[in-house]
Amino acid sequence: MSRWDDAMRLALDRGVRAGEQGDVPVGAVVLSPERDVLAAAGNERELTGDPTAHAEIVAIRQACRVLDDGWRLEGCTLVVTLEPCVMCAGAIVAARIARVVFGAFDPKAGAVASNWDLLRDPRLVHRPVVVSGVLAAEAEAGLRDFFERRRD
Repeated sequence: MSRWDDAMRLALDRGVRAGEQGDVPVGAVVLSPERDVLAAAGNERELTGDPTAHAEIVAIRQACRVLDDGWRLEGCTLVVTLEPCVMCAGAIVAARIARVVFGAFDPKAGAVASNWDLLRDPRLVHRPVVVSGVLAAEAEAGLRDFFERRRD
């Protein structure tokens, strides 16, 4: 059991909810430096018609509102069920998130390990710590089941 399992389970739950609304079942949670939940969200692209409404972006926006401290999430951790894409990796860096914990690798669009390693690029001023593979089997299963149902 990893110290991130509880937060990942909450992210998985938000992913399931997104899937029930017809969106790809990805969920994200932002934790404060003290590991309190600041925000929890799922993908909302289909729900809102917004291509930027990935779970990570929605959760980052919520967390910024909760902290009421501008746009910086310094010391915070983002826990997400699927490896972030290029857009989300950029938002993570811009928000100064300290740590990213993800479940499933994304061989098609992953920008943290699979296709690119944007978060650890030495040219960036801010480079979060990355923890991968937390509850990966559960995250992969949720995505696999969702896409199998869509193909039927």
